[in-house]
Amino acid sequence: MKIAVTGASGFVGGAVCRALAERGVQTFAYGRRAHTPPEHIGGARYRSWDITTGPLPDAPRVDAVIHCAGSVTDWGPIGDFFRVNWIGTKNVLASFPGARFVHVSTASVYDPHRPTVRARESQAPVTRYLNGYGASKAAAERVVLAAMRERPAIILRPHAVYGPGDTTLLPRVLSAVRGPVLPAVGDGRQLISLTSIGNLVQACLLAATGPVTTGIFNVTDAEPVVLDEALRQILAERGIRARPVYLPLPAAWPLACAVEGAFLAAGSRRPPRLTRYALSHLAVERTLDITAARTVLGYDPAPTGLAGAAAW
Repeated sequence: MKIAVTGASGFVGGAVCRALAERGVQTFAYGRRAHTPPEHIGGARYRSWDITTGPLPDAPRVDAVIHCAGSVTDWGPIGDFFRVNWIGTKNVLASFPGARFVHVSTASVYDPHRPTVRARESQAPVTRYLNGYGASKAAAERVVLAAMRERPAIILRPHAVYGPGDTTLLPRVLSAVRGPVLPAVGDGRQLISLTSIGNLVQACLLAATGPVTTGIFNVTDAEPVVLDEALRQILAERGIRARPVYLPLPAAWPLACAVEGAFLAAGSRRPPRLTRYALSHLAVERTLDITAARTVLGYDPAPTGLAGAAAW
């Protein structure tokens, strides 16, 4: 079997490549970086490709594509998000027309204006989003959904991916610590679905190599966790003597709006520490129903495991 992986120089793509290598699958790895360490991609054949520039010239014939490439920040010009997440997805689809297409999407395609409570796949995408990330990932899903009419394709929706090599979730939590306090929003009792990198890789391999060739699947750890417990465990694992302190959402929301406005007025490309997107994902319940992944895809997720966070 031959599989292509986009975003291979990143966190998720690299983990997928290493897992494929362990199984002896011939893997073609693609990423924006000019070079990436062979150990990061399990020794796969690597080629630099900016998916925003157009389809890949001389693309190899493969059985499946696992599309992990994308812009995952929650701040920046909306056009940048759409170039990577929407146009880039179109270019990857066009590059491998005969292959099964596995699209790594996000739970950010669900409605950010209301709690997500054991959300099922049919509840997204929606028509309103808080930033270019959610809107562009929803647009990318619509492209893949259209492609499903003519080719095998699977959409995976993880939420808050974490684990060794994480460059987004854990660093953001730790950067928010101020002395003995970790500022947070809500009351700490809200349930959150997390997705370990191991569980996401499992889902990617099932989608690319299993008998199921079409569908949309939420992908999370076995059960949701209580936000306060997760934050305290992360801090403890890192040996940080701090505790979460919660600000009610009605008080935090206008503050986030003001901060975003100031950053926009300044033309800053540096993301503010407080955004409406971040609040929408932490201040209320964000849980996904993974029944379809379990029963149809054969997904068997491990529980959330934050032990060893100090090594991330």
